[in-house]
Amino acid sequence: MSKKNESLLDAAALIAELQNSRKYRSLQLPAETIQDLIAHAEQITRNPREIERIVREKLHHLVAGYLGDPDYDQLQSELKQAATDPQEIQAICHQVLATHASTRERLPILEEFYPRLFAFTGTPHVLLDLACALNPFALPWMELSPKTQYYAYDLHQPRLDAINTLFEINHLPRLAIHQDILVEPPSIEADVALFFKEAHRFEARQHGCNREFWQRIHARYLLVSLPTQNLTGNHPKIEQHRRLVEETTAGLNWKITEIPFDNEIVFCIEKNA
Repeated sequence: MSKKNESLLDAAALIAELQNSRKYRSLQLPAETIQDLIAHAEQITRNPREIERIVREKLHHLVAGYLGDPDYDQLQSELKQAATDPQEIQAICHQVLATHASTRERLPILEEFYPRLFAFTGTPHVLLDLACALNPFALPWMELSPKTQYYAYDLHQPRLDAINTLFEINHLPRLAIHQDILVEPPSIEADVALFFKEAHRFEARQHGCNREFWQRIHARYLLVSLPTQNLTGNHPKIEQHRRLVEETTAGLNWKITEIPFDNEIVFCIEKNA
């Protein structure tokens, strides 16, 4: 960037301020995430105050779902205490899934959700959970093999620590990874990649980013889930989200099969079709 087009923003100072702020400190956000937001804001304006406003707004939208999370230290303790009791582990996971709207909506259909998906894809040996949020706590309902490699990616380190504890007590490798997958997409070769209720949020972060991101995921099946209505239930979203998937995959030789549920629709994208 030429000096003429450089902004006067002190990016390092803003990153440090946001990472250490009362609002975000406990999340332990990757510096790369904030740097990426700054870089895209600088493409819009050179005004430092405006760049900072855009970054703060985008960051809030990006991590708002993390605020008000469970106490992850306590959760890890509860999981370790229940390590030899599968029913108690499932009960704890059910409570965790109930804490967020996106996973709480899935509770009534949890018994059928993964069997329907894996009947289509086959039970994965290598599974990617992209921007996983609390989804790994559905592990007791997935019926995965103990030999499964389950990679879960998220921005929230305390959450990932709890997920790794869950994996460990279920005799799975500790593969919950602190990584901004938009900045650095996983390079793992997988059977199935889950991208649940995030594609529309990625669009809000960076318009048009899903196409390149989906192309860079090395999985035979990419399962993209999107809500069929807004959180209040007042506005249908299915056609809007169907267009998002159609526009993202336009011109690509991918086979797409829709699997509908009550509150969300899963687009099963076969990338090697």
